[in-house]
Amino acid sequence: MSTLIDLSGRVAVITGGSRGLGLEMARGYAAAGADVVIASRKQETCVEVAEKLSAEYGVRALGIGAHVGDWDGCQALVEATMDEFGRLDVLVNNAGIAPLYESLETVSEALFDKTFDVNLKGPFRLTTIAAPRMSEGGSVINVSSIASVRPKVSDLVYAAAKAGLNTLTKGLAQAYGPKVRVNTIMAGPFLTEISEAWYTDEWRARAQSFPLQRAGRPDEVVGTALYFGSDLSSFTTGTVLPVDGGRTAMS
Repeated sequence: MSTLIDLSGRVAVITGGSRGLGLEMARGYAAAGADVVIASRKQETCVEVAEKLSAEYGVRALGIGAHVGDWDGCQALVEATMDEFGRLDVLVNNAGIAPLYESLETVSEALFDKTFDVNLKGPFRLTTIAAPRMSEGGSVINVSSIASVRPKVSDLVYAAAKAGLNTLTKGLAQAYGPKVRVNTIMAGPFLTEISEAWYTDEWRARAQSFPLQRAGRPDEVVGTALYFGSDLSSFTTGTVLPVDGGRTAMS
């Protein structure tokens, strides 16, 4: 992967960085010269991914097992990053979950709380710990979903948490500017490991009415992530940017 953006000397933490969009963003940052921290639930997988990125791109990479829905775990992730690298320049709050349920009436308190813990509480906690430690020009990148503005009954709890993340982005941008920028990638349908659940013939037929008429490849999120994490976006903060093939542009 080649890039015109040079992030040499910077450190990026990517939650949910061991697979899907998070892994593609981690690759993008490593290709741009940044040292990277891969954080996800499974320590073994994080270490394996970090070793591969380090070998492929010649950067320092650290794998840390972390549950972003855990208040103290967020603190430990930031502390481990600072201990290893002595700095933190970019935080990508990518980790997210969207548990399935049969109906709204069957949603349990545990499912509701877990969904909000990972999708909303974690990004809040990590940002409030990481942002004060960032140098001038630091960047926080949240990963939201078009479900936040186009909710369905089947993903309403997840959509509500991501809508909260959109709002959090604007408030945190005010709290930590001008030193640190906070922006959000509002992701549309991407072909990741979980796409089999929805990427049906019916969906593909319906997608013909969308501007780009398809789902996105995971690597197509990288350009936006690098833009927000680099000096190219030095005058952009508090922005929720759809990266969805034009889906949210439709009425």
